[in-house]
Amino acid sequence: MNEESVREALHRRAVGYATDEIVEEYSVQDGEETLVRRRVTKKEVPPDISAAKLLLEEERPLCELSDEALAAEKKRLLQMLKEKEEGRG
Repeated sequence: MNEESVREALHRRAVGYATDEIVEEYSVQDGEETLVRRRVTKKEVPPDISAAKLLLEEERPLCELSDEALAAEKKRLLQMLKEKEEGRG
C-alpha cells in the first residue's frame, strides 16, 4: 500500500462512506456446496472525527492556527458533519 492510497483511505474514513455488506449461506447437497441465500445490505459508515483531525493536522498543524482560524475550522467541520447527516436522512 503506497502513501497515496493510505491518504485516500484516511480521507474516505474522515468524511464517511457507503458500502455493501454481503452475507451468503451455503448448503451441502449431493456432496457439493450450493448457494442457498445471498443478502446484500447497504451500510453507511459515519464520518470519523479522529481521521478528520489527522488529515487536517497533516495539512496544517492546528497549533499554528490563530484562535479565529481554529473557530472557523471547527465551524466548517461541524457544517460538513451536519450536511453528511442530512444527506442520509
